[in-house]
Amino acid sequence: MRQIKFYILTLCALLLTACYNHGPQTPDAWDLTEKQIDSISFFTTHHYTQNYNFVVNAASMPLSDQPGEMAFDTLYVMKGERLVVADIMTVSTDSIDSVWVKVARDQMTQGWIRESEMLEGVSPDDPISQFIDLFSDTHLLVFLAFLVIVVVAYGLYRLNRHAAYIVHFKDIDSFYPTLLCLLVASSATLYASIQMFGAESWRHFYYHPSLNPFALPWHLGLFIASVWAIIIVAVASLDDVLRHLTGIEAILYLGGLAGVCAVDYVVFSVSTLYYIGYLLLIAYFIYALYRYTHFARCRFTCGKCGALLSEKGRCPHCGTVNT
Repeated sequence: MRQIKFYILTLCALLLTACYNHGPQTPDAWDLTEKQIDSISFFTTHHYTQNYNFVVNAASMPLSDQPGEMAFDTLYVMKGERLVVADIMTVSTDSIDSVWVKVARDQMTQGWIRESEMLEGVSPDDPISQFIDLFSDTHLLVFLAFLVIVVVAYGLYRLNRHAAYIVHFKDIDSFYPTLLCLLVASSATLYASIQMFGAESWRHFYYHPSLNPFALPWHLGLFIASVWAIIIVAVASLDDVLRHLTGIEAILYLGGLAGVCAVDYVVFSVSTLYYIGYLLLIAYFIYALYRYTHFARCRFTCGKCGALLSEKGRCPHCGTVNT
């Protein structure tokens, strides 16, 4: 009995020891130099510090040989070049921006620039951060242009055939397109909410992005999980659409689905900034689910006018007998 107790206590001690994470060995806070303390303080508010890597997005960016008004020579780094933060200095006499950053392309090309000017012309040297920049800068124009093309193409096809399929209006026998639209609307609402209520956490994510939802705070993790869900459901929607439709019908349905998702993203990401998006999201869920259940009951189409029917027989709209 004593041996059993000993083994149990030993096992518990081993488990507790294994679960305890000592973490990396770091210097004691009392041993940090003033420069190290300043660097940690700067990182917590600006989300980057020395040795952080940027990519130049501007056509060119000027670098001075000295910070503040002491500069007498200027050189330029060009778009696409990579820079590393070499030093950070506070110039209290600068009325424009007191923070100056020294960046270096190589040993021979380095210089100082105001932080505000630098951040306007660079992005973090990470593909996720650069995608966020690209998407934020051009998504409205791309979505609106794409939407116009889809609407015109759909309108012409509708006039010619009177039987085109489109999500929410004349849907196919699949829930995935509706689910995709609801996911996009929810993600857009969550994205705008993070911008309003967690701007600093989003800025930190921008400088240190991750696609692992479990390695992020819960609200950012939820957003990244929704992005993964959108990708998965989009693939499932594509597969289901190609099984139900072929040729021009499939192309126009997918184009219409992308257009609806684009409208969902723009409407909910903008309206949420004015707190209207939350009510719109609830109404949109009710509408989308109602429309899908309606189409679930009406799976037959009149061969003449294209009206949806709950069963084959005489069409109540045009009187055609469908068999």
